[in-house]
Amino acid sequence: MSSGEIGRLVRQIPTQYPFVLVDRILEHDPRGRLVAAKNVSGTEDFFVGHFPGQPVMPGVLLLESLAQAAGIWLLKTAPDPGQTEIRVVGIDEAKFRRPVVPGDHLRLDVTLVHRRAELCRFRGEVRVGDARAAEARLLLQVATLPPPDVDPLSRVAPEAVLEPGVRVGPFCVVGPRVRLGAGTVLQSHVVIEGDTRVGKGNTFFPFSSIGLVPQDLKYRGEAARVEIGDRNTFREGTTVHRGTAGGGGLTRIGSDNLFMAQVHVAHDCQVGSHTVFANSAALSGHVEVQDYAVLGGFAGVHQYCRVGTHAFMGGGTVATRDVLPYSMTVGDRARLYGVNLVGLRRRGFSKDAIGALREAFRLLTRAGATEALRRLEADGPHTAEVDTVVAFVRSAKRGVVLRPRPAGAGEDEEA
Repeated sequence: MSSGEIGRLVRQIPTQYPFVLVDRILEHDPRGRLVAAKNVSGTEDFFVGHFPGQPVMPGVLLLESLAQAAGIWLLKTAPDPGQTEIRVVGIDEAKFRRPVVPGDHLRLDVTLVHRRAELCRFRGEVRVGDARAAEARLLLQVATLPPPDVDPLSRVAPEAVLEPGVRVGPFCVVGPRVRLGAGTVLQSHVVIEGDTRVGKGNTFFPFSSIGLVPQDLKYRGEAARVEIGDRNTFREGTTVHRGTAGGGGLTRIGSDNLFMAQVHVAHDCQVGSHTVFANSAALSGHVEVQDYAVLGGFAGVHQYCRVGTHAFMGGGTVATRDVLPYSMTVGDRARLYGVNLVGLRRRGFSKDAIGALREAFRLLTRAGATEALRRLEADGPHTAEVDTVVAFVRSAKRGVVLRPRPAGAGEDEEA
């Protein structure tokens, strides 16, 4: 299989980044065998919490890697991969022989044992060099997705592309250059226009409006687009505008995000994955929101600002400068209230990682950015999280929110 074909098949596996666990195909036998490879990097997201200080790849992900390899073989044999979904329905006789750690090169070997109608039994093993790391028997189901279902009260342009399983409810409008990924649902009264590409499994609630022209007086009708990943939820009244020539012509949203009612994402914004936007949060043009950030209700972000990864912005907060990663930032003129303790604890960050961030934040608010960065780079603490903060501040173009909370405020959060 060519690299392009492998990439197309990988994109049809339900699990996507950061849990794509097949890097390339080493061997492919149409009679029932596939050998794939996965290079385990120290930057894998799951190593943040499994386990800090002694990273080990979770056993369930080793099994997932085997399932993905088997899924690629099945998709290759499917009459129409675009209408096929591979589901794991059973795992038997799983054994784990040795831990998998950063730097390991995994060889994923799967062999078809038996096939009956939609059910396929595979035998798989994971090897690191000559050592067997894990093995299991996998039962996979090859499901055929239903064709798109469009309510007769909606208007869908003939040129629009609707993948299998798409459902368009009543009174929706879908433009000619729109592409909707498999399993995406437009409940009712949804408008999607322009050059807009939507991934798999997204849900749009009534009166959400996606891909319309930006609210930018400099826009002159130039080509621009919107790209949306997988499994996002857009609640009632959410608006997402296409890009402009001045911002690269692209508004991009990642995967697994929740946009509550009346959220606005303006032109040329870049939103990561696993974010939460509470009711009426709004991004001005050219804003970047990184992975796992949370914006409270009515929070607003000024043009060209950034909200760092794992940051929390309180309700009603207005940010006219960049919001630090891992921070809790609150106020109609934003102030830094310290580390986002609740969010980081929920996501499995260690006490040492949180402690290092708190030390870095204290230094940034007391010594000033220039001196604080010099001392952090020279003396540490040297952790991945602190390094992320240092790089974020170094790359800021509008400055960073470092104004500390008022005296006495937020003491319960920092306790």
